[in-house]
Amino acid sequence: MPRLSTLLLLCLLSTPALAQLAVPNASGLTYGHVHLNVVDIEENERILVEHFGGVAVQKGFLQAVRLPNMLVALAEAEPTRDSRATVMDHFGFKVRHIDRFLDKWRADGLEVGRIFTGSEGQTNAYVFMPDGAVVEMQEDQQLSTEISGYHIHFITPNPEELMAWYTDIFGLEVRPRGRITTTTNVPGMNLSFGNSDTERAPTQGTAIDHIGFELDDLEAFCKELEAKGVEFNVSYREIDSIELKIAFITDPNGVYIELTEGYDEY
Repeated sequence: MPRLSTLLLLCLLSTPALAQLAVPNASGLTYGHVHLNVVDIEENERILVEHFGGVAVQKGFLQAVRLPNMLVALAEAEPTRDSRATVMDHFGFKVRHIDRFLDKWRADGLEVGRIFTGSEGQTNAYVFMPDGAVVEMQEDQQLSTEISGYHIHFITPNPEELMAWYTDIFGLEVRPRGRITTTTNVPGMNLSFGNSDTERAPTQGTAIDHIGFELDDLEAFCKELEAKGVEFNVSYREIDSIELKIAFITDPNGVYIELTEGYDEY
C-alpha cells in the first residue's frame, strides 16, 4: 500500500506539470496562448481535453484549456471566417503516436485533412476544429509527453518582412525548422512564416481571433514597445476578475496579439 500511495501521489503531482507554459527566456518572455472564437464553448473544451490532454480552467468570465507549452482560450462568438483565410493559418502540436490520435479524432466524427511528410521528415496531418480553426499535428515518437504545443504558422505575401518584425519586437533570433528557413522561436513555441500569392485577412473576429505572449513584467515591456513607436489597440491594464494583466497590439499584417502577465498561474 505505501508503494501504491507513492505512485498515486507522483501521478497527481506530475500531471499538472505537463500542462503549463514553458520557462521564460532571459527577457522574461514565453509563449502564452491562442484564442479561438467558437459557437459551442463546452464542445470545444471537450475536444481539447479528450484529444489534446488539456486541463479546463476558468477564472471569472475567461474559459481556457491548459496544455503543455500553451493555453487555448475560448470565446463564444461565431467566427467570420476560418483560419485558412487569415494570416494566422494554423497552430500545431507534436504528438507521440499520430495514427492513434487520428483514429480517435475520426471516431469522434471530426475532420482529418491532408496527411503528408512535413518539413522535418515526420508524418504530419491537418485536423479541423468545429468552427474552422486548423491544427497541424506532427509525429515525434521521442516526445516526453503524449502531446505538446509546437508551432504557429503565419501565411503572408511578405513572410521575411513579417518575421523581421517579430524578431525585432520580441528580441528573437532566426532559427530554421527543417526545410523552413523563415522561422524563429520563443520558449515553448516555434513561429513559422510561409509565403502566399494573395493577401490574407486580419485575424480579429475569425476562428483564431488572436495569439498571445506571456511576459514576466508586462508593464515594463509595454513601455519598451511604446519607446519603439508601437501603437496599442488596448493599453496596459490589470483585469482583477481574471487575475491577468493585458495589452493588445496588431502586427503589420493584421494578426491580433495579446500580451499577458499571469497566464503562467492558470
